Amino acid sequence: MFAPTIRRLTIVTGITVLGPELARFSVENIAQYLAFSILAVLAAYFRVGIRYEQGHIPLSLLFILLSLMNIEAPATLCLAAVTAFIVEWVSRDGPGRIERSLFAGSAMVIAIAMAQVAYVQTVGAGGVHLAIRYVLTASVLFLGLTFPATFVEASEENRRMGPYWKERYLWMLPYYIGLTVMSALFTAASEVFNGWQIPFITCLAGYLVYRSYRLYMGRLEDGRAHAEEVASLHLRTIEALALAIDAKDETTHDHLQRVQVYAVEIGRELGLPAMQIEAVRAASLLHDIGKLAVPEHIISKPGRLTAEEFEKMKIHPVVGAEILERVKFPYPVVPMVRSHHEKWDGSGYPDGLKGEEIPIGARILSAVDCLDALCTDRQYRRALPLDRAIGVVVQEAGRSFDPRVVEVLARRYQELERMAKASVCEPLRLSKDLKVPAGDAPAAGLVGEDSQTSMPVPEGAEFLQKIAAARQEAQALFELAQNLGSSLSIDETLSVVSVRLRRLIPFDSMAVYIRRDSHLEPQFVSGDNMRLFASLSIPVGQGLSGWVAENGRPILNGNPSVEPGYLNDPAKFSTLRAALAVPLQGVQSIVGVLALYRADRDAFSRDHLRILQAVSSKIALAVENALKFKQAETSAVTDFLTGLPNARSLFLHLDAEIARCQSLNLPLAVLVCDVDNFKQINDELGHLEGNKALKAVASTLVRQCRETDYAARMGGDEFVLLLPGMPKDRIAERIQRMQKMVLDYTRAETGMPLSVSIGSSSLPEDGTDAESLLATADRSMYVSKGVSQRAGASLRQTGLVQQSAAARTVN
Repeated sequence: MFAPTIRRLTIVTGITVLGPELARFSVENIAQYLAFSILAVLAAYFRVGIRYEQGHIPLSLLFILLSLMNIEAPATLCLAAVTAFIVEWVSRDGPGRIERSLFAGSAMVIAIAMAQVAYVQTVGAGGVHLAIRYVLTASVLFLGLTFPATFVEASEENRRMGPYWKERYLWMLPYYIGLTVMSALFTAASEVFNGWQIPFITCLAGYLVYRSYRLYMGRLEDGRAHAEEVASLHLRTIEALALAIDAKDETTHDHLQRVQVYAVEIGRELGLPAMQIEAVRAASLLHDIGKLAVPEHIISKPGRLTAEEFEKMKIHPVVGAEILERVKFPYPVVPMVRSHHEKWDGSGYPDGLKGEEIPIGARILSAVDCLDALCTDRQYRRALPLDRAIGVVVQEAGRSFDPRVVEVLARRYQELERMAKASVCEPLRLSKDLKVPAGDAPAAGLVGEDSQTSMPVPEGAEFLQKIAAARQEAQALFELAQNLGSSLSIDETLSVVSVRLRRLIPFDSMAVYIRRDSHLEPQFVSGDNMRLFASLSIPVGQGLSGWVAENGRPILNGNPSVEPGYLNDPAKFSTLRAALAVPLQGVQSIVGVLALYRADRDAFSRDHLRILQAVSSKIALAVENALKFKQAETSAVTDFLTGLPNARSLFLHLDAEIARCQSLNLPLAVLVCDVDNFKQINDELGHLEGNKALKAVASTLVRQCRETDYAARMGGDEFVLLLPGMPKDRIAERIQRMQKMVLDYTRAETGMPLSVSIGSSSLPEDGTDAESLLATADRSMYVSKGVSQRAGASLRQTGLVQQSAAARTVN
């Protein structure tokens, strides 16, 4: 930071300026100088001046300006240094007070010295020039004072100096000019009234002090009214947020009011300051607001939590603190809410604080919250009597709770209980039990109360059927798990799932949708309405499966007709009437959705959902592995930039195509394409533009291919096309059309028209194997370029042969 350096440099400069002046200190009119000095020091000490929200202009500046115009320079500089030092001293407290006060005094000495030069150099000016003299003097003084202060303060706050100076100081300039003009008027009056200037100035100064005081008191009154409005707003915010908690958890409303009474009274007993008391008052109402992020079934669970459920419950202090940070309370509510589950011995959560590290408000809330919870009926136990509950809290003193807080609580709990009962009022009840008659069912359908899959059994034989069903289910699940890892092909994997799953859950149709970006794409579909489901591309969040993918939750007996609903096409609908869909949760995210469909309404039971959820994680893992394998397999034979087959894939396909054309007695044309001046594009425009050009060329070549043609990227800026059935006499025409299309398309898409040189060879005229056909086409391409590079062509031919041999070796 530059602030300390700037301060010290200013102090040294101020002393350097003031030192020589002190050596020739003299005052001709002692009475006048004393009057100015006394008034300036009093105004500085009592901080009299013009006050605004951005800053303060001290009235002592007026007397310094009077001294500048009427008293010798050394005396004026001494008065300026003393008053500026006093103004800063009474305004500051804490470490660095002396250095900051010396900095203020030094800056004032430098500014007054500069202003004095401006004032003296314009002596004798009159009329308009006189006004310019005073404006110039005021401006020099203003800049000399505000620039050093801006450098220091902006550096300390890590802000840009220009905007900071405009916001913090620019508004003061008219006041500086006004004070300078006022000083000039006083000086002129002293000459007119021949020595009555001191009483005159005193009276005027008294009036300014009075006006400043009235303005200051008026602003204090406005500030007080504003503070009351803000406090009222915070109170209403707290009440609204507490009501939100009540809407989530029915057991908390009386609990919150009771905790508030206990916590506030204990805070007062411990001598907490007023701001801390207000923070405790707010935090006692809002400490459980983070439970809005905890699933309701965990909050209301009538038994002990599992380890996973407790991990979810532990987030509520953190979430509550994050919510309340947005409110910007003027007192420390957020730390209390975040830490109200910390324990004295450090075994609490979320931060593991211990002892005095825990905010005092959170320590109070922790003990009071525990006592109230013990005395309140909960889903998992009955309430304890107050005397027994306080005994439990006392036992935890020094372990879970602050001993000082527990001591106050144990001593006053009966009194506090009476106060809490007296303060509990009738809470506002939300209309959560209201029955709304409008609306028959959601678009996805309702979960049926009875399942049509259950079949009647002979009386007394139900237990035998349940035993047999359990054995069959276990066997089928084991076989499914065994078969899932037998193949890395995603189609084979899902086909196995379809066969094995049908033995566990009867269905008429099955679809597995894979999530790709923001859509679900059908990867495997079988059964009824197969064409409909296979044609869908469901946006995540829409349709039945889209909702499952977005929310990560299953749907039982949903309406399959909503699957194509996003299409808004009445002609596309499903004849099926029940759907069971579960998310396929991968290692890090949802990879897709498994959906089963039936023709009957409410055809799936909760047992079917349980079975599908039991196997969904294994299916998801198998699908995720198959997708990764497919991606790796594709990347091995595909060029990552253009999406075309790569050189390895080309040689494999070329060998197969040569064998096929020879067996069918068909001609085969091999074209080698090279982008002209591609090195120049890379050198002048960069590799990103070069990649863009290659993509455009590849796209054009693919668009020119017939269904039986094959386009691949050999490497660099070279592409190869295989045209089976193409006679040799039609190749030249095809090449010309390709070159024109490449030129037109690249001009339209990239703004830089590209040309390509294309050479060709034919089977069987130019060779009967891949190496000879590619070598001939490569030489032909160089001839079309009009460049004689036989050595280069030879090297390129050798490279082609080596690539071909390498590809065959790999396979």
